[in-house]
Amino acid sequence: MKKRIVYIYGFAGLFIIIFAEIALFFDNQIIGVWFTPLVWSGYILFIDSIIYRNKGESFISHHFKEFVILLFLSVGFWLIFEGYNLFIKNWHYVNLPENLPIRYIGYCWSFSTIYPAIFETRDLLESFGIFKNCSFREFEPKRLWLIVIIFIGFIFLILPFVNPSEYYAPIVWTGFIFFLEPINYLLNGGSFIRELKSGSSQKFLTHFTAGIICGILWEFWNFWAYTKWIYTVPYWGDVKIFEMPVVGYLGFPVFAIECYVMYSTMVIFMKKLNHSFQSYFIKF
Repeated sequence: MKKRIVYIYGFAGLFIIIFAEIALFFDNQIIGVWFTPLVWSGYILFIDSIIYRNKGESFISHHFKEFVILLFLSVGFWLIFEGYNLFIKNWHYVNLPENLPIRYIGYCWSFSTIYPAIFETRDLLESFGIFKNCSFREFEPKRLWLIVIIFIGFIFLILPFVNPSEYYAPIVWTGFIFFLEPINYLLNGGSFIRELKSGSSQKFLTHFTAGIICGILWEFWNFWAYTKWIYTVPYWGDVKIFEMPVVGYLGFPVFAIECYVMYSTMVIFMKKLNHSFQSYFIKF
């Protein structure tokens, strides 16, 4: 029964993508307004079904409660970056619905797909065994260096508020990594440092690659949508692929790393806050 359900929503996801693309081609403005959340919802469903076929389990089919929670976390996490954008002003949205409740539904739906898209793409790569045998030289992270990195991350995170500038995009997209990743490691949570310490690099590389894949798709689909985001990145902003300045693509793999780090911190926090939350989170 579960297998049949997975295949149904997998084909439904593929249908949504194809339908949205065709409707957009014929200049359907309703689809153009809702294109981003529609196509990404279809993508998540379709990719999840492929993962199930490869592994016999998937995020949605076997961890549905955690998946639903991730949808809400994705909105909350992305609103943090929207908050930073008030100070660095690197992007803005155009052709938004005039009706405010409808507009905020669109915001929430779109934002809720961001983290699931990254994690589903990562799981897809892992399901094909990509980077499985990649190794890394084992090392022992020194506590002093971890504390220094945490301090650097803290500076990165507060600087845009203290001295707002459009040039601070790089520190916004790396600040949470520097600040939270060593903390996750020290608290025995999900951590890239722990994986790299043991000589394995699959987790890091799959997230990095997932960021590249999702970044290209985000910009490709955004370019054709009616309601979209526009960048005002100060670094070579006139040299673009779709709506994104070329240099901006460097941020997508870093963002995927950041997604994992922020989620891992939330897992640690909620489990320490109340042990009963433990069953509601996957420790990736």
